[in-house]
Amino acid sequence: MDHKVVDRNVWNAARAALLTYEKEQTRREDELARRRRELPWVEIEKEYVFDSEGGRRTLAELLGDHSQLVLYHLQFGPTYDAACPVNSSIGDCLNAVFPHLGAHDVSLALVSRAPIEKLTAYRRRMGWDIPWVSAGNTDFSTDLGAASTEEQMEEFLSGPGVLDSLPPIVQQNVDATGTTVAAYLAESPVLNVFALREGTVYLTYTTTARGLECVMNYYDVLDRVPGGRNEGEAFQTWIRRRDEYA
Repeated sequence: MDHKVVDRNVWNAARAALLTYEKEQTRREDELARRRRELPWVEIEKEYVFDSEGGRRTLAELLGDHSQLVLYHLQFGPTYDAACPVNSSIGDCLNAVFPHLGAHDVSLALVSRAPIEKLTAYRRRMGWDIPWVSAGNTDFSTDLGAASTEEQMEEFLSGPGVLDSLPPIVQQNVDATGTTVAAYLAESPVLNVFALREGTVYLTYTTTARGLECVMNYYDVLDRVPGGRNEGEAFQTWIRRRDEYA
């Protein structure tokens, strides 16, 4: 994209016009945040028990001393050799805010269906401090919309033209995780938020797909440079695990 080159006075006028629009967007974002906080809650009635590095833990125990929990379903299925690279970049972003959320009465944790031994080894590789638990022995990921069975995915993929319609990032991440297309797609990235009140855990918010850009803060930075995201049809194919960039 070619850009005009102008003097500073012209640039200041253009920047001021854009700032007006940015402030309008900020006010809209503030209103959206208020509406998120006003969502009704749903009680978590099932007792989920996860495997953690320190032993078995319930959902309530993941909150620790806090009354709120942000729980990210990171794509690392039972048959994966390693976590999804795109999800790993999200883990990096979340790890950076981990201590700051704790100072604001918010616990943060990751959950995946891979065995805890795989999660623990990968967590050390990535240098993350965030607690990470395995839901592989529970229905938690399925109940929360973050997983389906390989059989369900194979049936979906058998539909006419479905395999050919998958974006390039799917096969790239299948290769990077060492699994099959069906097993890769059986795991879904989802962000859930919970609150604890008088011993009861409630689901208060959930988001996925582009809603997850709230925890992919490199996109916010890229949106402010001249080249932008510069992805086009190659959506997210540039993303690597942070120790795999050239």
